[in-house]
Amino acid sequence: MTRRTPMLVAFLCATPWATLAAVLRQLRLESLRRRDDVSTQSTRSTLRILEVFVLVVSAVSAVSALNVISSAATDPPMRIVSTSPSITESLYALGLGPRVVGVSNFCQYPATVSGLARVGSFLKPDVELIARLHPDLVVINAGPNQTAQQLATLGIRSITVSPGSLSNVYTTIKTIGEAAGVPDRAEALVAGLRQRLNRIRASAAGGASPKVLVIVGRRTGTLADLVAVGGKSYLGELIGVAGGTNVLDGDRLPEYPRISMETVIRLAPDVIVDAADMGDALESRLRKQPATLAMWRRETGLAAVQHNEVHLVSSDAFLVPGPRVVEASETLAQWFRGAHLR
Repeated sequence: MTRRTPMLVAFLCATPWATLAAVLRQLRLESLRRRDDVSTQSTRSTLRILEVFVLVVSAVSAVSALNVISSAATDPPMRIVSTSPSITESLYALGLGPRVVGVSNFCQYPATVSGLARVGSFLKPDVELIARLHPDLVVINAGPNQTAQQLATLGIRSITVSPGSLSNVYTTIKTIGEAAGVPDRAEALVAGLRQRLNRIRASAAGGASPKVLVIVGRRTGTLADLVAVGGKSYLGELIGVAGGTNVLDGDRLPEYPRISMETVIRLAPDVIVDAADMGDALESRLRKQPATLAMWRRETGLAAVQHNEVHLVSSDAFLVPGPRVVEASETLAQWFRGAHLR
């Protein structure tokens, strides 16, 4: 207890909850940013008193402190922060673009996101940068970080989604739609995606199924240390939707197995899809494509090379599990349809 404690308690009793929320959020943010600075002892003391006050009052009202601070959580959020490309694309597909005030460092689509604030990577969002945007909803990916807890400490509402599969694309859209107050839009969007993918699947079902290998990683400038797409991955699912057969569709294989060129030759794919340069900017990807294609063409023992069935990916729709899943599936189906089968 300090001499200021009675005055502080009097201030708390007379202060509206909205003001208390803002004060508590700022103090917590300051404490997080300067946790090792002894000069913040007074700040931490004030913070503890404020937290105790919030806890006592919230216990009386049977609402947790954090939920009281976030009392506007039931209102449609008007300032939304996205922490990954798939989340951003889902928000825009739901017509929520005007509400988005921050995105991850890797968000590129749609083009309008180029002018938005950046809040770190999807694996490690920067909570301080997020807080400065004063969001009323943050959408984060499930992962090995403490982002949700840190945001809750600051009184910032968040929801967590899980990317990585076609079913999760649908779930993510619905979860965001519910949290943003547009559940009907989300249901309609998911229904439309399902319908279009079913049409692609039905159209491809009548033809032969080419053996497909998709590469998503390799040593720069070589065909060594290849990382391929397994059957349990998002792109593995799209291969099936588009009418192909993944040559690495095995129950014991990881989502993204590492393989050698000797393995590629043994697998003898009819179609090779190379998406290994997708981490680069679009301009860089396009610049690299002639050299990448030349590397593959030197592997003359591959049927895919002999029949010009090596396809280089330029659209990031292939690697972002989101509403553009139809675009990626349609492109794959087009490539598979003309494949020469062994």
